[in-house]
Amino acid sequence: MKHNNKPIRLIELFAGIGSQAKALENLEVNFEHYKVVEFDKYAISSYNAIHGTDFETSDITQICGNDLNIEKTDEYDYLMTYSFPCQDLSIAGSQKGMSKGGNTRSGLLWQVERLLNESFELPQMLLMENVPQVISKKNIGDFTEWQKFLEAKGYTNYLEILNSKDYGIPQNRKRCFMVSILNDNRGFEFPKPFQLEKKISDILEDNVDDSYYVDTPESVRIGDMLRIKQATKQGFIDCPIGGVADFSYPNSETRRGRVQGGGMISPTITATTTNVCKIENCNDINVRHTELPCILDDRDKGYGVKTSDICPTQRAARSGIKAIEKNYRIRRLAPLECWKLMGFDESDYNKAATCNSKTQLYKQAGNSIVVDVLENIFRKLVLSEVS
Repeated sequence: MKHNNKPIRLIELFAGIGSQAKALENLEVNFEHYKVVEFDKYAISSYNAIHGTDFETSDITQICGNDLNIEKTDEYDYLMTYSFPCQDLSIAGSQKGMSKGGNTRSGLLWQVERLLNESFELPQMLLMENVPQVISKKNIGDFTEWQKFLEAKGYTNYLEILNSKDYGIPQNRKRCFMVSILNDNRGFEFPKPFQLEKKISDILEDNVDDSYYVDTPESVRIGDMLRIKQATKQGFIDCPIGGVADFSYPNSETRRGRVQGGGMISPTITATTTNVCKIENCNDINVRHTELPCILDDRDKGYGVKTSDICPTQRAARSGIKAIEKNYRIRRLAPLECWKLMGFDESDYNKAATCNSKTQLYKQAGNSIVVDVLENIFRKLVLSEVS
């Protein structure tokens, strides 16, 4: 028989835009949006728009166990998810930790402890998601304390770090997941990785607004260096470092055209000399894949760090992730592309876009959980065969 022989009541703490619900919807699981706890009014607006619900904002510190209304566990399976804030855990954040009583945002985890202690009946299944640093040397003591609390409540914990690129999405996004099963008599195994078939080119839009393009002198330099490097590979030019090349763009706005070698002699200087480019050492621009478009990540080491067909981890704040198009122009990812890299489709995005600004849409994508990863977990957790 299937494990989900009872309807599921989904409780989402720190719900965001509802990746967990979206995954269950995609799997056509028999579930209801039972309780949602989310403080961010913009995220709740997107949640309601996507899922057709009418939840209001709520503060986890201001609710009690009875508010979860866990009852009739003989008739329903309760799945409670808690993706508590990572700002004080992640490398990009303050790293203040999640200790109990530490008054940090990541310390809101202990509000989940309080709610479980206050509940007369407990959810049969729990799912936690957070950054890998939740089990780092700095935080492992607090996390072990959390695991022991759950074990004392009767849960068996299963822990794994999963990467989105191993589950169908071209984004290098590692996250720590923990499944906890109450009075477990069946065990649990996380889904095995599988070969990635999608590339970033399958995610990127063919046409985006001009406002996304980055035409600063530095971005133009990167584009020129990439063009030179590619042209050199294809035998178009053979210029020493310090030489010059003439791109002779037919259209300067799209920066197209075959590179022509100039060696140590400059091409003809015209009234507009934008076609002439100095050949610099471009070893810092590591084109791993000749196929374009691809992704540039300039967050950590300046410009021209690395390119590939897998997107680096998205963050809530706008990052240095940029797309390099076939014409070597560089642009920021559009919000829709960010949402697709989190497993949401265009319809979901369009619904959320009716009630949120682009700034909020970027933030919501970075704060979300990749839907495809959740689908693979839930397929094991609520749809797997049991003896």
